[in-house]
Amino acid sequence: MALQISEKKGTFYLKGKLNCSTVRSFIIHFEHCIEHCNTIVLNIDKVKEIDASGLGAIQTLMAIALRKHKMFTTIGYGSKDIYDHFSDLNVA
Repeated sequence: MALQISEKKGTFYLKGKLNCSTVRSFIIHFEHCIEHCNTIVLNIDKVKEIDASGLGAIQTLMAIALRKHKMFTTIGYGSKDIYDHFSDLNVA
């Protein structure tokens, strides 16, 4: 299943897989969103798979948003796993 992105009331809903075959379009889409929005909220409740490249894409977008003084937040089931992943990276 490809990655589907929808938006409702300022929250972007992801559905499908965020993996090496979908990250390029994911990054391109959200780079554009970061340029035009002050706050990006990703809901990952319906994401079936996030691989290492998907986590890297989220990390890249968080860094871009930070440099541009924008808010980038991930919510939903599984967001704790993403939080833990990024926390582990900062511990070393």
